[in-house]
Amino acid sequence: MNLASVDLVLGTTRSVRRKLDLERRVDPALIAECIDLATQAPTGIPGENWRFVLVSDAKQKQRLAELYKATFFEFVESRGLPLKDTQLALIERLPQMPLLICVCAIGNAPGENPAEQIAFYGSILPAAWSLMLALRARGLGSTWTTLLSAKQEEVREVLSMPEDALLTIMLPVAHTKGAKLRRAERLKSDQVCFYDAWG
Repeated sequence: MNLASVDLVLGTTRSVRRKLDLERRVDPALIAECIDLATQAPTGIPGENWRFVLVSDAKQKQRLAELYKATFFEFVESRGLPLKDTQLALIERLPQMPLLICVCAIGNAPGENPAEQIAFYGSILPAAWSLMLALRARGLGSTWTTLLSAKQEEVREVLSMPEDALLTIMLPVAHTKGAKLRRAERLKSDQVCFYDAWG
């Protein structure tokens, strides 16, 4: 195993909203290869309840982009958050992205019990993260977006999803174009770890 390559992918997989080649087609075979890797992720629920909706149709992308934009501004307004240039860039480019990957779960959303929630989402989100890593390793940029999970009914209608399917993450995907992906400034392990007991 080439540890340096593994560390590079793990350390530099960022949300990429700019410096993307919006004109270049994303090869479906390359995406299938990435999804085959992503579905090797750990899952705590018996069976494989992940499903991936690959959206390349211009009308479908436009509908999702409009829904995303409206949801984004609702969220920002309700929380009084500042708008970031990178977020606005994503909103602007979303309809032109060559591919939108909707990572979905089969099953109804869990109730209030944290253990049920963790088991349910913990059996889907590792696959979404593995997919993002596989895309990064192949020169594809993506962005981890969760906003549309607040609009389940609308997304189901756009994508003709069944009632028992739930959108978790959407990954807009394109080939990178001069993006320099580096390690982010994060707290070091000695700042976030406790041994044997909290604190």
